[in-house]
Amino acid sequence: MGTSEELFDRAVKVIPGGVNSPVRAYGAIGMAPRFIDRADGCYIYDVDGKEYVDYIDSWGPMILGHNFPEVKESVLKACEKGLSFGCATAIEVEMAEFICDHIPHVDMVRMVNSGTEAVMSAVRVARGFTGKNKIIKFAGCYHGHSDAMLVSAGSGVMTSGVPDSAGVPKGCTEDTMTAVYNDLDSVRALMEQADGQTAAVIVEAVGANMGVVPPKKGFLEGLRKLCDEYGALLIFDEVITGFRLAFGGAAEYFGVTPDLVTYGKIIGAGMPVGAYGGRREIMELVSPVGKVYQAGTLSGNPIAMAAGLTQLKYLYEHQEIYKDLEEKGKRLYGGMEKILAEKNLPYHINHVSSLGSLFFTEQEVVDYTSAKSSDTKAFSEYFKGMLAQGIHMAPSQFEAMFLSVAHTDEIIDQTLEAVRNYFTK
Repeated sequence: MGTSEELFDRAVKVIPGGVNSPVRAYGAIGMAPRFIDRADGCYIYDVDGKEYVDYIDSWGPMILGHNFPEVKESVLKACEKGLSFGCATAIEVEMAEFICDHIPHVDMVRMVNSGTEAVMSAVRVARGFTGKNKIIKFAGCYHGHSDAMLVSAGSGVMTSGVPDSAGVPKGCTEDTMTAVYNDLDSVRALMEQADGQTAAVIVEAVGANMGVVPPKKGFLEGLRKLCDEYGALLIFDEVITGFRLAFGGAAEYFGVTPDLVTYGKIIGAGMPVGAYGGRREIMELVSPVGKVYQAGTLSGNPIAMAAGLTQLKYLYEHQEIYKDLEEKGKRLYGGMEKILAEKNLPYHINHVSSLGSLFFTEQEVVDYTSAKSSDTKAFSEYFKGMLAQGIHMAPSQFEAMFLSVAHTDEIIDQTLEAVRNYFTK
């Protein structure tokens, strides 16, 4: 198998950049990525045999921790029947029924294979429903890698320092307008500019791909009102926040109802899956019953559905988990704030429940511009220092930390001690 360094040397010869998702790249910090062999609870283990406390959680979906027994058992049982059929199965119906029965703003839902597909499909049906073409997104929010969504995107795009992408024709993006996160005036100005042709506003209800940037009080409520006023749909991208902040996601957490919502890998308990859903009158436009085409041969894969449905049922039946994650977030991110204050460091911590980020900037981070003021070199050194102490985080200033049920108070306190050690050097 080889060490991480040996595997990376082999990978760069056959995979662009040596990774299948740039979000896993360590290139910006001058390191080969850690190649992970296995995971359990809140720990991951690389091919070199090193153990790390994991604060990536497979980029969010491992809310119950890695290798959760009930989820693992459901996958093994489903595998006994076969891996994929390319045909309808009972469990995809059960998954859809469960979501629609328990998420008030979702009357109908369609399974897809990724968050990117979910967003692409939600935008298409929004255009089909409204008969309009313009889409408003926010600088620094990441909605997958479909052409129109790579305008001023966050996540790996920010990490690489490339705000857009080569290979995207101008015609694919000219109907995408970019507003300023947490700035309702910028949204209204774009809606006026669009002259009644805004089909939808899509937003990460908590910005989590430029680092964690919470919505200011009244921002999401203001978006709801603006969409109603201008006849546009409001799309919540809950690929990260769905079933994490609350069972009903950010919509429940903040008390704001979207017209459409997109989900990602959390509904597959980490397996490659996504979904989009919303009001019945909108979703009934999706083929084959409606004229808005969308399809995926392996969408609703029975193995992914088994894993996801098991996790969602567990979360629904144990909603005390969300209070626990809220408390864990206060312990970890509040503890980091105290350490920064002790060391008289001017950096900022943003967090919402189990999501959080340390920004190496003196500015309060409220949008894309303030996030970009962060010292990425300082973050890189911090990342290396924490990794050396056995703490595994995203290797980018512009990604979130994720807590899981498996992170105990003792482990969080050990993490805080590692933070204190780093800033004491």
